[in-house]
Amino acid sequence: MKCVVLAGGSGTRFWPLSRENNPKQLLNIVGNQSMIQMTIDRLIKIKWVTDIYIITRADLREKIIDEIKTVKPENIIAEPSGKNTAPAIGLVSLLISLQDPNTVVGFFPADHLIIGHSEFERSLQTAEHLARNSNSIVTIGVQPTHPSTAYGYIQFDDSSEKDHPGAYKVKTFAEKPHHKLAQRFIASGDFLWNAGMFIWQIDTLMTGLRKNMPDLYESLQNISHRLKDGKLFDDIWEYIDPVSIDYGLLEKSKNIYVVACEFQWNDLGSWNALYDVLGKDNEGNIVRGKGKVMDGRNNFIESNGRFTAVIGSDDLVVINTEDATLVVHREKVEMVKEMVDFLKKKGRKDLI
Repeated sequence: MKCVVLAGGSGTRFWPLSRENNPKQLLNIVGNQSMIQMTIDRLIKIKWVTDIYIITRADLREKIIDEIKTVKPENIIAEPSGKNTAPAIGLVSLLISLQDPNTVVGFFPADHLIIGHSEFERSLQTAEHLARNSNSIVTIGVQPTHPSTAYGYIQFDDSSEKDHPGAYKVKTFAEKPHHKLAQRFIASGDFLWNAGMFIWQIDTLMTGLRKNMPDLYESLQNISHRLKDGKLFDDIWEYIDPVSIDYGLLEKSKNIYVVACEFQWNDLGSWNALYDVLGKDNEGNIVRGKGKVMDGRNNFIESNGRFTAVIGSDDLVVINTEDATLVVHREKVEMVKEMVDFLKKKGRKDLI
């Protein structure tokens, strides 16, 4: 099995710490390693993983080559421009298929936190066997611990595969729900969190793209001819529509399974998600760097290079960097992305 790490995101929800030239996957969000290095190390531990690739933005490729010494530079692939996950997955699959067209490939986000390596490895082994032997698309689903509104969900048929215990036929994918709907998902017992990991044979992927995303499939075939002739393909890539793999392929596919896992998982998609996984004091506060909370509860303070004082306030996220300060109520952290959009419209490239 070969593994591909998807590392093209900009991590806008972690602004102002995350910037376009130094996005979340390259930051030491938890621990002393970057998120992408933690992801690579997790995959390297699996003995039957034969090769690892990274696909990223062109402007990040050299930085990733400098940081990640355990992946061959020729396996770090740069998209000509960001087109969301379906074109990125199609492109790197195409490149792998030129060397090994029959292999099984797993795709993994660069910036998710996973605790419980043995369970993670067992789940991948089940997924790999199922993908290889049934020509199916296989996803990884995580047992929900609470009715989260931050994650997508996968509904599954509760009849487990006879030859692959823990694997279930997928009924449907559900977008991030509101709280009451999330509660109903949990109560039903047949929903898992969508962990954003996918495993398939390359032929299975290409067959799915040909049926469900014919325009992308045709573009990839044209790119394949260019690659065989050693020619550039930027002009073809320019006209590819940005589409997520979930929307473009997974939600339309019939032959798709989910492996239900029990490892601890967090997509670290916002400051709130990070707050959930870090240790807190007796008042529920987290202070990283220089700062102090007085008469306040459940605050998250990240202060680099300056002292940050929070007095008499609850449920705040306060992030200090050299050139920007973010103060946002924890219920509104999703609006951080809107602030980044505002700065883009104002031409503040220095802040993004």
